[in-house]
Amino acid sequence: MHEPASRPVLITGCSSGIGLCVAKGLHQRGYRVIATARKSEDVERLRKSGLESVVLDLADSASIQQAVTAILDMTGERIYALFNNGAYGQPGAVEDLSREALRAQFETNLFGWHELTCQIIPVMRRQGEGRIIQNSSVLGFIALPYRGAYNASKFALEGLSDTLRLELRGSGIQVSLIEPGPIESRFRANAYAMWQRYVDPTQSPHQDAYRAMQERLKRDGPAAPFTLPPEAVLKRVIHALESPRPRVRYPVTFPTYLFAGLKRILPDRLLDQLLRRV
Repeated sequence: MHEPASRPVLITGCSSGIGLCVAKGLHQRGYRVIATARKSEDVERLRKSGLESVVLDLADSASIQQAVTAILDMTGERIYALFNNGAYGQPGAVEDLSREALRAQFETNLFGWHELTCQIIPVMRRQGEGRIIQNSSVLGFIALPYRGAYNASKFALEGLSDTLRLELRGSGIQVSLIEPGPIESRFRANAYAMWQRYVDPTQSPHQDAYRAMQERLKRDGPAAPFTLPPEAVLKRVIHALESPRPRVRYPVTFPTYLFAGLKRILPDRLLDQLLRRV
């Protein structure tokens, strides 16, 4: 088996939360980690912590191209693994979401990931090996009210990743999906900022629900029962990197296991009733 240091790992969305935890965890394990973030000040902070880091804005094609060029120059045209992680959640009822809001959600959560992945695949093909690890969500296979934009982006990611896995068979490139439930991160704070940017609650029939949602998004402490620290995701990423036969899907947290089971056994209408209560 190759030593981890000879297998560079590119990670997106490393300014905080899961991305930062996985970058530091893999670095401590001996991997050569290239941690990326959207803001230059976050990149500088990552570098000061001992990580190699470059600016990469998933919503900007030029930024993706510049980052890939710089990273391949740094690694001698070698990337063993790509952990697509940088994303945010756009809250709001579907009928209150503009085309612009949906487009922004998909630019970061799907289109940027796709563009970056397609630039890395030829490198992995030349190597004859590689791991593409997509950080999806429990909301990639079940829907919750007021998470429509995020649901749509993660449902799309799951479909795109499943197709990619089929198309890459025999190439030596493995594709895995991580499916976390609630994880400790800045996700709620970032989601609240995007809700303020794109949703006008004063003109919505969902005003009562929005008042409760605002309280939840602004609340300190765990986002929901069964919330786990980001190290729970790190554990799955390590398995996806190092197992000779990585899993197609890695559930993380009790709610993910629970809803995966319920989705298989419950009729759709009964599952809807349950999800409206969550």
